[in-house]
Amino acid sequence: MLALPFFRRDPPALKGGRVTLRMPVSGDYREWAKLRGESRTFLEPWEPTWAPDELEKSAWRYRLRRYHEDFHRGTAIAYFIFETKSGKLLGGVTLGNIRHGVAKSGHIGYWIGERHAGKGFMVDALDLLARHAFETMRLHRIEAACIPGNKRSIRVLEKAGFTREGLLRSYLKINGGWQDHYLYALIADDRRDARAKD
Repeated sequence: MLALPFFRRDPPALKGGRVTLRMPVSGDYREWAKLRGESRTFLEPWEPTWAPDELEKSAWRYRLRRYHEDFHRGTAIAYFIFETKSGKLLGGVTLGNIRHGVAKSGHIGYWIGERHAGKGFMVDALDLLARHAFETMRLHRIEAACIPGNKRSIRVLEKAGFTREGLLRSYLKINGGWQDHYLYALIADDRRDARAKD
Protein backbone atom coordinates (compact mmCIF):
# COMPACT_ATOMS: atom_id res chain seq x y z
CA MET A 1 0.00 0.00 0.00
CA LEU A 2 1.46 3.38 -0.99
CA ALA A 3 1.79 5.92 1.79
CA LEU A 4 -0.09 9.17 1.42
CA PRO A 5 1.95 12.40 1.38
CA PHE A 6 1.56 13.16 5.10
CA PHE A 7 2.83 9.66 5.95
CA ARG A 8 6.18 10.01 4.15
CA ARG A 9 8.04 11.29 7.22
CA ASP A 10 7.39 11.22 10.94
CA PRO A 11 4.39 13.34 11.91
CA PRO A 12 5.01 16.79 13.35
CA ALA A 13 4.48 17.33 17.06
CA LEU A 14 1.07 18.80 17.88
CA LYS A 15 1.50 21.53 20.46
CA GLY A 16 -1.29 22.89 22.64
CA GLY A 17 -1.40 25.14 25.67
CA ARG A 18 -1.29 22.32 28.21
CA VAL A 19 -0.24 19.25 26.25
CA THR A 20 2.04 18.38 23.34
CA LEU A 21 1.68 15.21 21.25
CA ARG A 22 4.64 13.65 19.50
CA MET A 23 5.56 10.24 18.15
CA PRO A 24 7.51 8.10 20.67
CA VAL A 25 11.29 7.79 20.29
CA SER A 26 13.74 5.31 21.81
CA GLY A 27 14.80 7.79 24.50
CA ASP A 28 11.27 7.75 25.97
CA TYR A 29 11.68 4.18 27.23
CA ARG A 30 12.59 4.79 30.89
CA GLU A 31 9.90 7.39 31.51
CA TRP A 32 7.30 5.27 29.67
CA ALA A 33 8.20 2.07 31.57
CA LYS A 34 8.14 3.89 34.93
CA LEU A 35 4.78 5.56 34.28
CA ARG A 36 3.16 2.39 32.93
CA GLY A 37 4.63 0.28 35.74
CA GLU A 38 3.39 2.52 38.54
CA SER A 39 -0.04 2.79 36.83
CA ARG A 40 -0.46 -0.92 36.13
CA THR A 41 -3.33 -1.58 38.56
CA PHE A 42 -5.10 1.54 37.29
CA LEU A 43 -4.71 0.59 33.59
CA GLU A 44 -5.07 -3.20 33.48
CA PRO A 45 -8.89 -3.42 33.81
CA TRP A 46 -9.28 -1.40 30.57
CA GLU A 47 -6.50 -2.85 28.38
CA PRO A 48 -5.64 -6.12 26.64
CA THR A 49 -3.83 -8.56 28.95
CA TRP A 50 -0.28 -7.37 29.58
CA ALA A 51 2.45 -9.68 28.24
CA PRO A 52 4.99 -11.07 30.74
CA ASP A 53 7.66 -8.84 29.13
CA GLU A 54 5.32 -5.82 28.74
CA LEU A 55 7.75 -3.29 30.18
CA GLU A 56 11.02 -4.86 29.01
CA LYS A 57 13.38 -3.06 26.61
CA SER A 58 12.93 -5.75 23.93
CA ALA A 59 9.13 -5.32 23.98
CA TRP A 60 9.61 -1.54 23.83
CA ARG A 61 11.80 -1.84 20.70
CA TYR A 62 9.17 -4.03 19.04
CA ARG A 63 6.46 -1.52 20.00
CA LEU A 64 8.44 1.38 18.51
CA ARG A 65 9.08 -0.54 15.29
CA ARG A 66 5.36 -1.33 14.98
CA TYR A 67 4.41 2.32 15.60
CA HIS A 68 6.67 3.44 12.76
CA GLU A 69 5.61 0.65 10.38
CA ASP A 70 1.92 1.42 10.95
CA PHE A 71 2.57 5.11 10.43
CA HIS A 72 4.48 4.64 7.17
CA ARG A 73 1.77 2.28 5.90
CA GLY A 74 -0.76 5.00 6.64
CA THR A 75 -2.83 2.86 9.00
CA ALA A 76 -2.08 4.48 12.39
CA ILE A 77 -0.39 7.35 14.20
CA ALA A 78 0.80 6.75 17.78
CA TYR A 79 1.50 9.80 19.92
CA PHE A 80 2.81 10.20 23.43
CA ILE A 81 1.19 12.97 25.47
CA PHE A 82 3.53 15.36 27.27
CA GLU A 83 2.76 18.25 29.57
CA THR A 84 3.79 21.29 27.50
CA LYS A 85 5.13 23.25 30.47
CA SER A 86 7.21 20.55 32.19
CA GLY A 87 7.85 18.11 29.33
CA LYS A 88 6.67 15.22 31.55
CA LEU A 89 5.14 12.14 29.92
CA LEU A 90 1.44 11.90 30.79
CA GLY A 91 0.14 9.05 28.61
CA GLY A 92 -0.50 8.10 25.01
CA VAL A 93 -3.11 8.33 22.28
CA THR A 94 -3.29 6.47 18.97
CA LEU A 95 -5.34 7.14 15.88
CA GLY A 96 -5.60 3.71 14.26
CA ASN A 97 -7.62 1.80 11.67
CA ILE A 98 -7.24 4.85 9.42
CA ARG A 99 -9.33 4.50 6.28
CA HIS A 100 -9.55 6.84 3.33
CA GLY A 101 -11.75 6.64 0.23
CA VAL A 102 -15.42 6.78 1.05
CA ALA A 103 -14.87 6.14 4.81
CA LYS A 104 -12.35 8.84 5.77
CA SER A 105 -12.30 7.61 9.35
CA GLY A 106 -10.09 6.45 12.19
CA HIS A 107 -10.40 4.88 15.63
CA ILE A 108 -8.74 6.24 18.75
CA GLY A 109 -7.36 4.50 21.79
CA TYR A 110 -5.67 6.18 24.74
CA TRP A 111 -4.17 5.74 28.20
CA ILE A 112 -2.97 8.08 30.93
CA GLY A 113 -0.76 7.57 33.95
CA GLU A 114 -2.74 7.28 37.18
CA ARG A 115 -1.16 10.34 38.81
CA HIS A 116 -2.16 12.49 35.82
CA ALA A 117 -5.77 11.29 35.53
CA GLY A 118 -8.71 13.58 36.23
CA LYS A 119 -6.84 16.80 35.38
CA GLY A 120 -8.23 17.38 31.87
CA PHE A 121 -5.04 16.43 30.04
CA MET A 122 -6.71 13.70 27.97
CA VAL A 123 -9.54 15.99 26.85
CA ASP A 124 -6.89 18.47 25.67
CA ALA A 125 -5.00 15.69 23.87
CA LEU A 126 -8.14 14.46 22.10
CA ASP A 127 -8.90 18.01 21.01
CA LEU A 128 -5.42 18.39 19.46
CA LEU A 129 -5.65 14.99 17.77
CA ALA A 130 -9.14 15.69 16.41
CA ARG A 131 -8.00 19.01 14.96
CA HIS A 132 -5.10 17.25 13.21
CA ALA A 133 -7.32 14.42 11.98
CA PHE A 134 -9.99 16.72 10.54
CA GLU A 135 -7.97 19.70 9.34
CA THR A 136 -4.68 18.12 8.20
CA MET A 137 -5.57 14.51 7.42
CA ARG A 138 -9.04 15.46 6.12
CA LEU A 139 -10.79 12.62 7.93
CA HIS A 140 -14.55 12.88 8.36
CA ARG A 141 -15.15 10.67 11.41
CA ILE A 142 -13.24 9.53 14.52
CA GLU A 143 -14.55 6.64 16.59
CA ALA A 144 -13.73 5.43 20.10
CA ALA A 145 -14.90 2.34 22.00
CA CYS A 146 -15.34 2.39 25.76
CA ILE A 147 -16.28 -0.32 28.29
CA PRO A 148 -19.59 0.74 29.91
CA GLY A 149 -18.08 0.52 33.41
CA ASN A 150 -15.23 2.88 32.57
CA LYS A 151 -16.85 6.05 33.89
CA ARG A 152 -13.65 8.12 33.64
CA SER A 153 -13.25 7.32 29.95
CA ILE A 154 -16.90 8.05 29.24
CA ARG A 155 -16.51 11.49 30.86
CA VAL A 156 -13.38 12.19 28.80
CA LEU A 157 -15.07 11.30 25.51
CA GLU A 158 -18.20 13.30 26.27
CA LYS A 159 -16.19 16.35 27.38
CA ALA A 160 -14.21 16.06 24.13
CA GLY A 161 -17.47 16.30 22.15
CA PHE A 162 -17.93 12.63 21.20
CA THR A 163 -21.48 11.27 20.90
CA ARG A 164 -22.50 7.79 22.05
CA GLU A 165 -23.94 5.90 19.08
CA GLY A 166 -24.62 2.43 20.42
CA LEU A 167 -23.41 -0.72 22.15
CA LEU A 168 -21.00 -3.16 20.51
CA ARG A 169 -21.55 -6.58 22.09
CA SER A 170 -18.49 -8.66 23.04
CA TYR A 171 -16.39 -6.25 20.99
CA LEU A 172 -12.80 -6.42 22.29
CA LYS A 173 -10.85 -8.87 24.46
CA ILE A 174 -9.83 -6.76 27.43
CA ASN A 175 -7.95 -7.99 30.50
CA GLY A 176 -8.56 -11.60 29.47
CA GLY A 177 -12.27 -11.44 28.64
CA TRP A 178 -14.53 -10.30 25.80
CA GLN A 179 -16.12 -7.02 26.79
CA ASP A 180 -19.10 -5.02 25.53
CA HIS A 181 -18.17 -1.47 24.49
CA TYR A 182 -20.06 1.73 23.88
CA LEU A 183 -19.29 3.19 20.47
CA TYR A 184 -18.60 6.93 20.47
CA ALA A 185 -17.93 9.12 17.45
CA LEU A 186 -16.91 12.64 16.60
CA ILE A 187 -17.78 13.96 13.14
CA ALA A 188 -15.92 16.81 11.44
CA ASP A 189 -19.19 18.71 10.88
CA ASP A 190 -20.13 18.43 14.59
CA ARG A 191 -16.77 19.89 15.57
CA ARG A 192 -17.15 22.79 13.12
CA ASP A 193 -20.66 23.50 14.42
CA ALA A 194 -19.48 23.45 18.05
CA ARG A 195 -16.61 25.85 17.27
CA ALA A 196 -18.97 28.20 15.42
CA LYS A 197 -21.13 28.48 18.57
CA ASP A 198 -18.14 29.42 20.78
